[in-house]
Amino acid sequence: MVTGGSGFLGRHVVDRLKRYDDVDVFIPRSRDYNLVNSADIEVLLADVKPDLIIHLAAVVGGIGANQKSPGRFFYDNLMMGVQLIEQARLHGVKKFVAVGTVCAYPKFTPVPFKEDDLWNGYPEETNAPYGLAKKMMLVQAQSYRQQYGFNSIFLLPSNLYGPADNFNPETSHVIPALIRKCVEAREIGAKQIDVWGSGQASREFLYVEDCADALILAAARYDEGEPVNIGTGTEITIANLIDLIRRLTGFEGEVGWQDDKPDGQPRRCLDVTRAFEKFGFRATMTFEEGLKNTVKWYEEKRRAKGNVVRAKSYEQRANS
Repeated sequence: MVTGGSGFLGRHVVDRLKRYDDVDVFIPRSRDYNLVNSADIEVLLADVKPDLIIHLAAVVGGIGANQKSPGRFFYDNLMMGVQLIEQARLHGVKKFVAVGTVCAYPKFTPVPFKEDDLWNGYPEETNAPYGLAKKMMLVQAQSYRQQYGFNSIFLLPSNLYGPADNFNPETSHVIPALIRKCVEAREIGAKQIDVWGSGQASREFLYVEDCADALILAAARYDEGEPVNIGTGTEITIANLIDLIRRLTGFEGEVGWQDDKPDGQPRRCLDVTRAFEKFGFRATMTFEEGLKNTVKWYEEKRRAKGNVVRAKSYEQRANS
């Protein structure tokens, strides 16, 4: 069973699982089962009787969405994780893959982030409720392993991106938000886009297909209690990210930095040694190639919907 199996990451995980002839995949739909409700989870597990659960369902968003709805981000994510793990134990699920977030790390974690530093401080304030809610699955997984012998693992992916990401300006993360800003500004001939923060914060980004590969490897090969980072081990400042996106989208205007808005966590870069040592994962997509794929997907989607004003073709820009 893959919760969130129809989502951005979930679709890729489900696609990989379906390649195995001896694996049946079930994706619970929110219209049928509310994973915040314990009674719905009990019915779900009684109906499906899964051997393995990969828990991807989450309420997520960028800095603005986290600031707007911290209570919902905390409660919904906490209740989904805690109740699903408990009911999985009671219903005899053989393995539970809990997918956390890099937002669980302390605000000033030494770079690169090592899993052993996960508890050495409070998360960055703008996304702490979300990060802490997800982090509780690690506490639960480790305590259940100790008391009940329940096989639950905890993975910490870095920021994801790729084709079919969420480009809604109200809830999107930084890469789709910036791609959309640059494309729309180019199409209307705008001379400037406004971007939150100073541009000096750094982030690590992981291509969504690489993350899906990591989850499948961990589900198959990893059965220990220690958390594992999933990422590339490289970082880029937001300023350099925008320069790259401007080039790939053909936006030639300026950037207006809104330094009265929060940067979020100052730096993010993961130590990814444990993932390679424990289950052989190493990201393969280069960042620029992954961004090209994402920009191309978004531009093609806009053209299909008839939203383009006067867009120069992606192929022309990529070859210029």
